[in-house]
Amino acid sequence: MVVNSVHWFRKGLRLHDNPALEEALNGADTVRCVYILDPWFAGSANVGVNRWRFLLESLEDLDTSLRKLNSRLFVVRGQPTDVFPKLFKEWNVTRLTFEYDSEPYGKERDGAIIKMAQEFGVETIVRNSHTLYNPDRIIEMNNNSPPLTFKRFQAIINKLELPRRPLPTITKEQMDRCRTKISDNHDEHYSVPSLEELGFKNQGQSAAVWKGGETEALERLSKHLDRKAWVANFERPRINSSSLFASPTGLSPYLRFGCLSCRVFYYNLRELYMKLRKRSSPPLSLFGQLLWREFFYTAATNNPNFDRMEGNPICVQIPWDHNPEALAKWAEGRTGFPWIDAIMTQLREEGWIHHLARHAVACFLTRGDLWISWERGMKVFEELLLDADWSVNAGSWMWLSCSAFFQQFFHCYCPVGFGRRIDPSGEYIRRYIPKLKDYPNRYIYEPWNAPESVQKAANCVVGVDYPKPMINHAESSRLNIERMKQVYQQLSHYRGLSLLASVPTIQEEAEPPTSDDSSQASSSTSGPVPTPASTPTPDPASTQQQQQQQQQQAAIAAIPAQRKRGRPAELQSTQKSKVQHTSQAKADDQSEDKQ
Repeated sequence: MVVNSVHWFRKGLRLHDNPALEEALNGADTVRCVYILDPWFAGSANVGVNRWRFLLESLEDLDTSLRKLNSRLFVVRGQPTDVFPKLFKEWNVTRLTFEYDSEPYGKERDGAIIKMAQEFGVETIVRNSHTLYNPDRIIEMNNNSPPLTFKRFQAIINKLELPRRPLPTITKEQMDRCRTKISDNHDEHYSVPSLEELGFKNQGQSAAVWKGGETEALERLSKHLDRKAWVANFERPRINSSSLFASPTGLSPYLRFGCLSCRVFYYNLRELYMKLRKRSSPPLSLFGQLLWREFFYTAATNNPNFDRMEGNPICVQIPWDHNPEALAKWAEGRTGFPWIDAIMTQLREEGWIHHLARHAVACFLTRGDLWISWERGMKVFEELLLDADWSVNAGSWMWLSCSAFFQQFFHCYCPVGFGRRIDPSGEYIRRYIPKLKDYPNRYIYEPWNAPESVQKAANCVVGVDYPKPMINHAESSRLNIERMKQVYQQLSHYRGLSLLASVPTIQEEAEPPTSDDSSQASSSTSGPVPTPASTPTPDPASTQQQQQQQQQQAAIAAIPAQRKRGRPAELQSTQKSKVQHTSQAKADDQSEDKQ
């Protein structure tokens, strides 16, 4: 029987460690590598130009690599449900392979494609390679419920066998065994489109800071592993102003698009650590970037409402304000706080910001200052952030807004002091807000406090050349902490639950990156990773914890959010809450996790 395979690229834009592509090649007579792109979606989706450019560069790089194997990438315009019936008939397809997508939308889409393929008599083979572990397996080991604390997640990971080892890169010999004739007019029908074709104006755009593609990803991984001292000693350099700028060893966008296999990253780190540490097994915390990613994928896989507050069983229902004008100022870098505005400017221009910068702007938008829903911030990151994906983006925003996973709402990032501690001279601000470049260090983070003579000497008058602060941080943060306290008190008294009593301490719960940039988690689990032969029986304490977790979820979901503007009626203004600013605390944030 003739086997004509099609491998469908979505994420996983690489030739190394691609088990689904290996299945397409196995015993096939012909193999075509396909990427389906909907031009209409490109114009209507909430995705900015930097993300599209990174994707197109990744596709170009993939096509270049396939050319070296006497093959090509077929970029097909349209939607999968419309495209595949035509391809099945035209190419006489008998086998379809693709990488498993654990996210709810992806599972629904793939289910429809699998059903369609069956109707055409096409065999479908799906393999997981986007995550280290199978999220369903983790949920099964947690009494069929996703773990909602990172500590619990780590405990389960500790009982799992090591992730599967990565597969080698596809070779020319493999591809030659199932060579497919490429037509002379291939580029007329299946070429990678340009940004202009997708409706973006390329004129006036600055050069990309992050170059897409597997080739670039592997080069960055090599540089990353050259930091042997960091891996050997498990030391994190002190964070400073240079940490805030894009790094040539950064990997998070490449993991998100699958240009770099998470398993290749995992095993490279593991083997280097063991080599330098004389075969001692590395702690889980060495793989922090990857494990936070796995944590959020697991939490989201069976929750189609993971990216919204309403209908989300794990999300606290908070009466956020609706303030489009304030949201726009935040998103466009016009808050009047240079630290916040510089971060949002870098994000819009380059598509990436350091994970501590993400913490700062997320807190400012939500529980810290503006009291605007995390859903609005998530949408902005979805548009602008190269490494934003559905699970990690939504999960991180819930975390930082204290809507799920993390409940220490009394810890607040100061939009002045936090940045000043990292970058006392304000070099980061001068880079992204050049209007303020001539301000002295003393006033660079709070130019509104500079005397008028200093403002004029710097050729930037606050209120004229640069906006005044849009809000009084001290008052707003104090008010918002009281608001959060009321929300949690309501949850605590609902059905007799004591949620505030169960708030984890900093020592118990690590603070994650807002996406994939942290190379390590703040907390560590020591000792080797055991390899159990079977699923362990939960101990009574873990069972009790899961029952409490399920009760809390029910309480959270049962309390509706009443959207109000301004001060809550029942707020007692005479009650003073101690605002604990991150800028004044000596926390793990002083260490650099950036890659």
